Amino acid sequence: MESNQSHGTYPTPALSSISRRTAIKVMGFGAATTVVTSCALKSTQAKNQVAKPNSNQSSPIIMKAIPRTKEMIPTIGMGTFMTFDILPGQPRNHLQEVMRRFKDGGGRVIDTSPLYGMSEISVGDYATTLGITDNLFITNKIWATGEYLSDNSQALRQIEQSMQRLWRNRIDVMQVHSLVNVDVILPILRSWKQEGRIRYIGISHHELPYFEALAGWIEKGDLDFVQVHYSIHTRLAEERILPAASDRGTAVLVNMPFEKARLFDLVKGQQLPDFAREIGCENWAQFFLKFVISHPAVTCAIPATSNPEHMSENIGALRGALPDRQMRARMVKYLESIPGFDKLAQMRPYPGKQFSGAVRLS
Repeated sequence: MESNQSHGTYPTPALSSISRRTAIKVMGFGAATTVVTSCALKSTQAKNQVAKPNSNQSSPIIMKAIPRTKEMIPTIGMGTFMTFDILPGQPRNHLQEVMRRFKDGGGRVIDTSPLYGMSEISVGDYATTLGITDNLFITNKIWATGEYLSDNSQALRQIEQSMQRLWRNRIDVMQVHSLVNVDVILPILRSWKQEGRIRYIGISHHELPYFEALAGWIEKGDLDFVQVHYSIHTRLAEERILPAASDRGTAVLVNMPFEKARLFDLVKGQQLPDFAREIGCENWAQFFLKFVISHPAVTCAIPATSNPEHMSENIGALRGALPDRQMRARMVKYLESIPGFDKLAQMRPYPGKQFSGAVRLS
């Protein structure tokens, strides 16, 4: 999970009420991007492909293939933890603008969860209002136990509720949230995949103590997706999880690429290094994201934000060159030279941010 970056104070938007368009028929996700071309990168980079840009874009969009199907998706997606959790009656126009800029910039992958308060409802509303429901690639999660061992009633209620909230009759990726009841839930997901309720199955976690367990499930070899915490600061996933995903043909979603906005606090007042221009970075968000998506095993990063300007920065990482191995090492070395980088994990998360949704952080 990831929350929005803190680049400064964003003005409170005017209050409005967003209603669903009842005329739009809910359908499953359609075909993958059909026009792709090869993108020549250095041999140490990830092997990517690019789709022809939209009319309002000046350069190609970086795409990667889901290993098991070769379906292409953009390498920058969007998370919704905290940021899309807006209670009824609260200002919300800014979130529709976030999603509009995400769509206009070439984004399609949106990650959410029934545990994220009102986030599923917000995504469903805004996608319907913008007319993009069928074009999104929705990755969702399930957190279910049941009344007894192998009871799937709670899981069924969750997926049915999620599809209603998202205005979908099929979810693209369903992940076992934080490995909760994973032994029981994965067989349920496999049956849902066969029935056509979902397209891909996966697991997720963001806490480092669970990385060994996460890697163990990947190594069993039948997961389509794994979602894991990975950033230029927290690179533990490189030791076992990312190699296992590469070996087993498992797509990788990356949460917390901004370390819950702490990376932005670290570099506050710092200028981008001159070498960042070599990979087309115009801001720190793109610097952090291009490091993540340049790893060959990473399929898509899912940063979250509630600020339209920050979304424009994030989605900009979908274009331009990606760092090769030498550049990645140079990027890490530069960040390590900034005071406080080694103590980042001890910093307060979401510095300067306040949330007013159903979910409350301690």
